[in-house]
Amino acid sequence: MTEAVPPNSSLPTTHHPTTSTPLSNGGDTPSTSTNTALRSLCATLHAQITAFLSEDVPTERLRAVQRQTRLSLAIIQSALDRYPLAALSLSYNGGKDCLVLLILYLSLLAHHPQLPRSLPAIYIPPSDPFASVTEFTLASAERYYLALDIHVADEGGGCANVKKAAAGGMKEAFASYLREHKEVEAIFVGTRRTDPHGGKLSGQGFDVTDGGWPRFMRVHPVIEWHYAEVWAFLRHLKIPYCELYDQGYTSLGGTNDTHPNPALRVEGPEGEEVRYRPAYELEEDREERLGRDW
Repeated sequence: MTEAVPPNSSLPTTHHPTTSTPLSNGGDTPSTSTNTALRSLCATLHAQITAFLSEDVPTERLRAVQRQTRLSLAIIQSALDRYPLAALSLSYNGGKDCLVLLILYLSLLAHHPQLPRSLPAIYIPPSDPFASVTEFTLASAERYYLALDIHVADEGGGCANVKKAAAGGMKEAFASYLREHKEVEAIFVGTRRTDPHGGKLSGQGFDVTDGGWPRFMRVHPVIEWHYAEVWAFLRHLKIPYCELYDQGYTSLGGTNDTHPNPALRVEGPEGEEVRYRPAYELEEDREERLGRDW
């Protein structure tokens, strides 16, 4: 795996083969003149991340975030060295973790020699999504130039532009996506160590699917990030996030299994409307999923 970015250095420059591979993402065929808008966005984020890594930050938490950022960039860089861009996709649901991943991924594409108009991504919403999560996911996908394929895990999903409802759950949703995008070999995921099944993943950032799942390489650059570090990154860099997080939700699922986190409940006078502090005020990893029914 590529070495982590040393302290106070700029981001690594992606290595690319001398022979280009045609990119395929929802019908976009890039030419030698690449997407100016996407490249401009990547350049802006590259500059922002480089400045952050060089910053003399005021807290130990932000210093820890700088270390995590360098490690994550090394994993993403390794994926870019292993695979052509056409073979990479992103699992994106608008959540805080994959948002960190997306920002770092885009920052490393600033010097890619040939960018498409948009980047391949898959969105698998629950059968009972929050309207605000759907709205944020679709709006941010547009903002960050993602060619978002929506494959719901069950009938429903409440999203416009759904490609296919997969009755077999998430496994079939990914299988359906991969059947339509045969060029995809690896998918970036925002899994962290404290997520369900996250404890089984390697610390190197690469794990091939198993257990009957469709075969692809899972790339999980934020695997070792702590909950509070995710929020320190997003807030320090002023990255927009879904409004539900400001209402006390700390882990986003569907409307039937997701509630504001009780650890953030603000006790007030009897009869007063219950309030919750924002998600970024939670500190402990183990309390992140207290608002989930599973």
